Amino acid sequence: MILALYSYNDLEGRDLRTHKEIVGLELFDSAGNLLPSARGKGRRGISMKAEDVVQDVFVCSTHSYLLFFTNTGRVYWLKALEIPDVGISGRGKAIANLIEFQPGEMMTSVVAVKDFSEDKYIVMLATNGVIKKTHLEDFQNIRRGGIIAMSLRKKSELMWTRLTDGKREIIIATRLGKAIRFSEKDIRPMGRTAAGVRGISLAKKDEVIGMVSIGEMEKYVFTASEKGYGKRTEVDSYRKTHRGGKGLINLKVTPKIGPAVAVLGVAEDDLLIVTLSGKVIRIQTKQVRAVGRATQGVRLINLENGDKICSVAKASES
Repeated sequence: MILALYSYNDLEGRDLRTHKEIVGLELFDSAGNLLPSARGKGRRGISMKAEDVVQDVFVCSTHSYLLFFTNTGRVYWLKALEIPDVGISGRGKAIANLIEFQPGEMMTSVVAVKDFSEDKYIVMLATNGVIKKTHLEDFQNIRRGGIIAMSLRKKSELMWTRLTDGKREIIIATRLGKAIRFSEKDIRPMGRTAAGVRGISLAKKDEVIGMVSIGEMEKYVFTASEKGYGKRTEVDSYRKTHRGGKGLINLKVTPKIGPAVAVLGVAEDDLLIVTLSGKVIRIQTKQVRAVGRATQGVRLINLENGDKICSVAKASES
């Protein structure tokens, strides 16, 4: 695995060397390597292989802690300043030299925190729709070899994590176009070794694609499909229910637009759309007309034959 961060100011043509804000973009290749990338409209910020896949963007300062969650339900952490700043097109340093992963482990998400406040939580979601909430302070004493963050059930993996204040609302979305909205208070805080509770009941052949932690700033849910389509829908269009249900229609999945691949909570954020071929395009969400919940959306990007959207992420800190 390879990990690198670069200065946000490098992208703006400035070089501020005190308490730098830094940006990382999770990019996994076929071997599970983590690589850096860039911000910009249609700009290629990294030399990518055909099999490389972008996962997410995170923004932090050099004084932040980075929590690395893995598919097996474990968590590791590093200080951001321990990670080399390699420049906008650098390829980074092998993360195996920084973190001692266990055999078969793969990093699936990163959470940046400034401190381990007692009033903050980490919400974790597994591929089988099971969700869990744990106090952030439970992760402040992590051994070099990592600790358990979530006990997983058979054939499930930990894929998504969010930092919350315990007062958010959660939306879980699936590949076949379903979504469920419920209060974070429906999830009682659990210890690190707990397995969690049912967040959404999945239909046969369906799978979770992500979750949104809705706060005061997130007024819309942005959903993107594999074949370049997307839509922006008001949060209030998603009826609030209790966790564990089958959900409502979030996207009308058809052969034309393909299955859903990404879901985010947005206000008027800029988004990075990343394709399997390595193209990175920046769009403004306000340019995408707000539509109803059970719709197909509009075309976001013209894709070449064989190319697909693999990731959508915010281009700025939430």
